[in-house]
Amino acid sequence: MTTIRQLITEATIEADPTVPAIRITRDFAATPAQLLRAHTDPELFTQWVGPHGMRTTIDVWDARTGGSWRYVAQHGDGSDGMEFAFHGCFHEVRPDRIVQTFTWEGMPDGVALETLTFEDLGDGRTRLHAQSLCDSFEDRDTMLRSGMDVGVNDGYAKLDALLADGRL
Repeated sequence: MTTIRQLITEATIEADPTVPAIRITRDFAATPAQLLRAHTDPELFTQWVGPHGMRTTIDVWDARTGGSWRYVAQHGDGSDGMEFAFHGCFHEVRPDRIVQTFTWEGMPDGVALETLTFEDLGDGRTRLHAQSLCDSFEDRDTMLRSGMDVGVNDGYAKLDALLADGRL
């Protein structure tokens, strides 16, 4: 007898009570290779990352172990001056895992260490596990209050659309 698990289509976002970490879990109708490509191909990444209404421009993107990245997200057409820049380094990029740093330039002293793993659930489905280990509980809580849940869920919904229409 085969049991089919329901896909988790809204990200589960949890704050760890013992360490300053955020854990995110989300399922996709995609293979691990497709999710890796979505996270490492700059043209694909800009199509799905962040909340609706934001436009992302890549400044630097070297998605390999030892590489770095930087992108800028602008609200709408950018004419309102709302711009948010982020940067980091790829510490490890391999088929089942990405380890990178993440810094919002509006809070340049806050650096999170992010680990993304792609768990193959079979039948073309993958569970994404993401952990952001922050410098402090204060930094973690600031990140949680920033509206990151909207950006995460909107972004992953856009990624679902890319997968569904065959662009990925």
